[in-house]
Amino acid sequence: MKHDRAVQAFASGSFGAMQNWRYIALHSAVAAVFIFPLQRYALSASLDTSLLWALMFGGGAAGLAYMPSNR
Repeated sequence: MKHDRAVQAFASGSFGAMQNWRYIALHSAVAAVFIFPLQRYALSASLDTSLLWALMFGGGAAGLAYMPSNR
């Protein structure tokens, strides 16, 4: 009986962790996709600068999304 509860708790916890990582990746990708065209076309930045900003914003968004899921 106790073994079944432990298996169920582990299974639901791993699914919750997978949902958190999926949410973090989605948050990061959306931020990067948002900032790239803004930098590239609206602000007329070069390609390498736009990619650098997209990488920085994606990393920052991942950090912000990770903080609440870490609690």
